[in-house]
Amino acid sequence: MLITQLALITAAAFSGAAIYVNVAEQPARLQLDDRALLTEWKPAYKHGTAMQAPLAIIGFVFGALAAWQTGNWWWLVGGVVLLANWPFTFLAIMPTNNKLMAIDPASATSEVHQLVKAWGLLHAGRSALGVIATLIFLGASL
Repeated sequence: MLITQLALITAAAFSGAAIYVNVAEQPARLQLDDRALLTEWKPAYKHGTAMQAPLAIIGFVFGALAAWQTGNWWWLVGGVVLLANWPFTFLAIMPTNNKLMAIDPASATSEVHQLVKAWGLLHAGRSALGVIATLIFLGASL
C-alpha cells in the first residue's frame, strides 16, 4: 500500500536528518569559536525545525492512516513514537533552545559551547525516536 510506504519514507527522512545533525553538523559546529558557533546554530536550528517538525506530524498522519487501512496497529504505534518528538522537544530541549536564542552572538562566551553540547545530547533523543519509529514502520511492513 502506498500509505505504508509513505509512512516509512517519512520516518526514514526524519531519522536521516536528525542523525545528520548529530554525526556531521554538530561536531563541525563545535569546532567554531563561541561567536561563530552561535551564529551558525541559530539559523541552522530554525531551518531544521522547519523541516523536522512537519515530518513528525506527516509521519504520524501516514502511520495512523496506514493503521486504519491495514488493521495493523503497529503503524499507529510508530506514528505516535515519531510524533513524540513534539512533546520531547517542548519539554526537554526547548529550555536549552531558549537560552541559546536569547544570547547575542557578539557577547557569546564559553557558556555557548556548553549549551550547544548539551543541546546535541538532547537532540540525540530526537534521532533515537526517529530511528525507533522507522524500525516499527519497517517491522509493520514485513
